[in-house]
Amino acid sequence: MSRPYITALEAAGAAPILLPLALGEDTLRSLYERLDGLFLAGGGDLNPACYSRNKDTKTEGIDTLRDEAELLLTRWALDDEKPLFGVCRGIQTLNVAAGGTLIQDVGDYVPNAIRHQYYPEKPRDFVAHDVATLTGTRLASILGSDARVNSFHHQAIEQTASGFQVSAVAPDGVIEAIERPGNQFAVGVQWHPESLIKFDPAMLALFEAFVRAA
Repeated sequence: MSRPYITALEAAGAAPILLPLALGEDTLRSLYERLDGLFLAGGGDLNPACYSRNKDTKTEGIDTLRDEAELLLTRWALDDEKPLFGVCRGIQTLNVAAGGTLIQDVGDYVPNAIRHQYYPEKPRDFVAHDVATLTGTRLASILGSDARVNSFHHQAIEQTASGFQVSAVAPDGVIEAIERPGNQFAVGVQWHPESLIKFDPAMLALFEAFVRAA
């Protein structure tokens, strides 16, 4: 877990707890039940088998133990309506846990896609493009009608999971955020707000909204 996630969560008022992998399900459940909210961080690609697809040649960084733990935790949190916030890989984990699918490489499979992967050429706070939020969504109430975001991903949501709605899109139509309508705070964003909190109050406000819900 890289430091910016911890810094952003703490700045928003949370007491971050990191969960180890490879725990037995009973142990993981006992830790989960002590949490007020679940944060899903960025990282490598999910195994496409998790959403019934064959692995593309550009899918990389698969961590089976992480996939298993995070998908299980996410499904518990969805069932219990525990507050959830996912970033980059986290939005993808949230979507897959709820039954959605992923595009395994935006550049290969999205016609006329803009550039979305700036790693490792640009610093984490490099602002790459706009996103437009959808009116009436929880995300729009936090960020406003649009935002400027960084971009360090090559995969994205394909089919949005049932029970979720798209709440932001990039200029090329790539899904940049989803949320679960209703009382539960269950939001995922494709960018990295933890790296933007020093100069964009709206990005810190995302973490603060999650912590308030928790």
